[in-house]
Amino acid sequence: MSNNKSSFWLPALVALGLVAGFSFGNYYAKKNLRFSGNNKIETILNIINHQYVDTVDMNRLVEATAQNILSELDPHSVLIPAERLQFVAYKLEGSFSGIGVSFNMLSDTILIISVIHKGPAEKAGILPYDRIITINDSVYAGRNIDQERIIQTLRGDKNSKVKLGIKRGNSAELLYFDVTRGDVPSYSIKAANNIGDNIGYLKVEDFARTTYNEFITAIAKLRKDGCEKFIIDLRGNSGGYMESAIHMINEFMPANSPIVYMQGKSFTHKEFRANGSGSCQNVPVVVLVDESSGSASEIFAGAVQDNDRGLIVGRRTYGKGLVQAPILLEDGSQLRLTIARYYTPSGRCIQKNYEMGHQEEYHRDIENRFYHGEFDSADSIKLDDMPEYKTMGGRTVYGGGGIMPDIFIPRDTSNITSYYSSVMQSGLFYQFVLEYSDSHHDKLSSFRTYGELYTYLKTQPLLNAFVDFAEKQGVKKRPTLIQISGKLIENILHAYIVRNFFDEGGFYAIILSDDVTLNRAVREIRNGTWQPAI
Repeated sequence: MSNNKSSFWLPALVALGLVAGFSFGNYYAKKNLRFSGNNKIETILNIINHQYVDTVDMNRLVEATAQNILSELDPHSVLIPAERLQFVAYKLEGSFSGIGVSFNMLSDTILIISVIHKGPAEKAGILPYDRIITINDSVYAGRNIDQERIIQTLRGDKNSKVKLGIKRGNSAELLYFDVTRGDVPSYSIKAANNIGDNIGYLKVEDFARTTYNEFITAIAKLRKDGCEKFIIDLRGNSGGYMESAIHMINEFMPANSPIVYMQGKSFTHKEFRANGSGSCQNVPVVVLVDESSGSASEIFAGAVQDNDRGLIVGRRTYGKGLVQAPILLEDGSQLRLTIARYYTPSGRCIQKNYEMGHQEEYHRDIENRFYHGEFDSADSIKLDDMPEYKTMGGRTVYGGGGIMPDIFIPRDTSNITSYYSSVMQSGLFYQFVLEYSDSHHDKLSSFRTYGELYTYLKTQPLLNAFVDFAEKQGVKKRPTLIQISGKLIENILHAYIVRNFFDEGGFYAIILSDDVTLNRAVREIRNGTWQPAI
């Protein structure tokens, strides 16, 4: 009988306890923590902070909540934490505070590749191919430390000091240098070369705050060298500051030519036109683009195309036409919120389609293009599904996201083999180049120009040395495939070694010597067909 009574009352007591618990919590909330207003997120976070059963890292929870909110918007609205902001932004500012070296990891050791002329490291006595063993008395060699962490450690506030323990040559003793951090320039124009027939080639890596001034200097240098026709290479250029792109395109446009306009729900329509002061208004120009050309690069290419000012050669651009406003928050983080869209002069929205809250699918777009064959055949792009627009001269151009080139160039796979793919994916090119440059440093650094070094390298059995090196790293020799890819492999090795001893100009002169897209652009300029037929 007693057991039966227990089985009857126990559930009732449990239920009563639950009711009492909810009632007490409700009473406690009403008595001590009454929240009101329309900010549900803030209310919930405050309730968690004061009433949750365990202690919660509220900063982490707030950060995660903010990121989740933004993930429900477009793919380019982001929140950048304070500790990442400087690292993310430095490239577009044109300079940063650091020691002025470029480095890579060689057998878990920081190997200095180059030292910026008149930079902090050079002033302190640091030399190329020195090895950094310690930073501020902490050992960094042999610890497989992430490169980003090393970069953040070497950078710092201007006029602050960092102590480096350096191993130089075969010396057993470390040399110690106190380096005072200072402004280190970051350049956007990676190459400005006269490639023959009075054609100037400019490689623009991004649109930073200093890009326009770099561009004007490069144009003046090329013109002094006899160049009156220009190829602007924006392949791989993901964008940057819109203002820099507008200033650059202004150099090529007659007065009052439309460049770009912006429009958004709460953003007043704003249009930019050429002011007629450009120094290159009548010169031939061809722009090279690919699937990694985005944002400001698309503004530049779209203005050239819609004004029938020159040819766009390459592959369809990325399709990033959303305008972000940087909003600094109290904790030092930055909200980059999309406030408008970019439109080309003909009215095309540069931004490709996306679905709110489906960012993973959006970021797979380039991968999907590859698998659909868009990099290999213009026919894979269904123009019938894209809206049509008219250029200033009446030509048909297509919307739907990105800039469609006037001349499509498929990716060059003629020398690509499975052997080449294996060594490329394994990162063996740069590993070999680092070791080769280090072990032959005295000889390779003795040449006065990159042309002299390049001539010397072509006499060396680099291909055989690389193949032997790759085999030791687990990539078997494949003689037939090596013969097919041999010239391509040698070209990459030559270019990388030259870059280790000279500037980017030498690197691009070599790496692009057989570039199909560049060669087509040169042909159009030589034939006088650089301007679209209207």
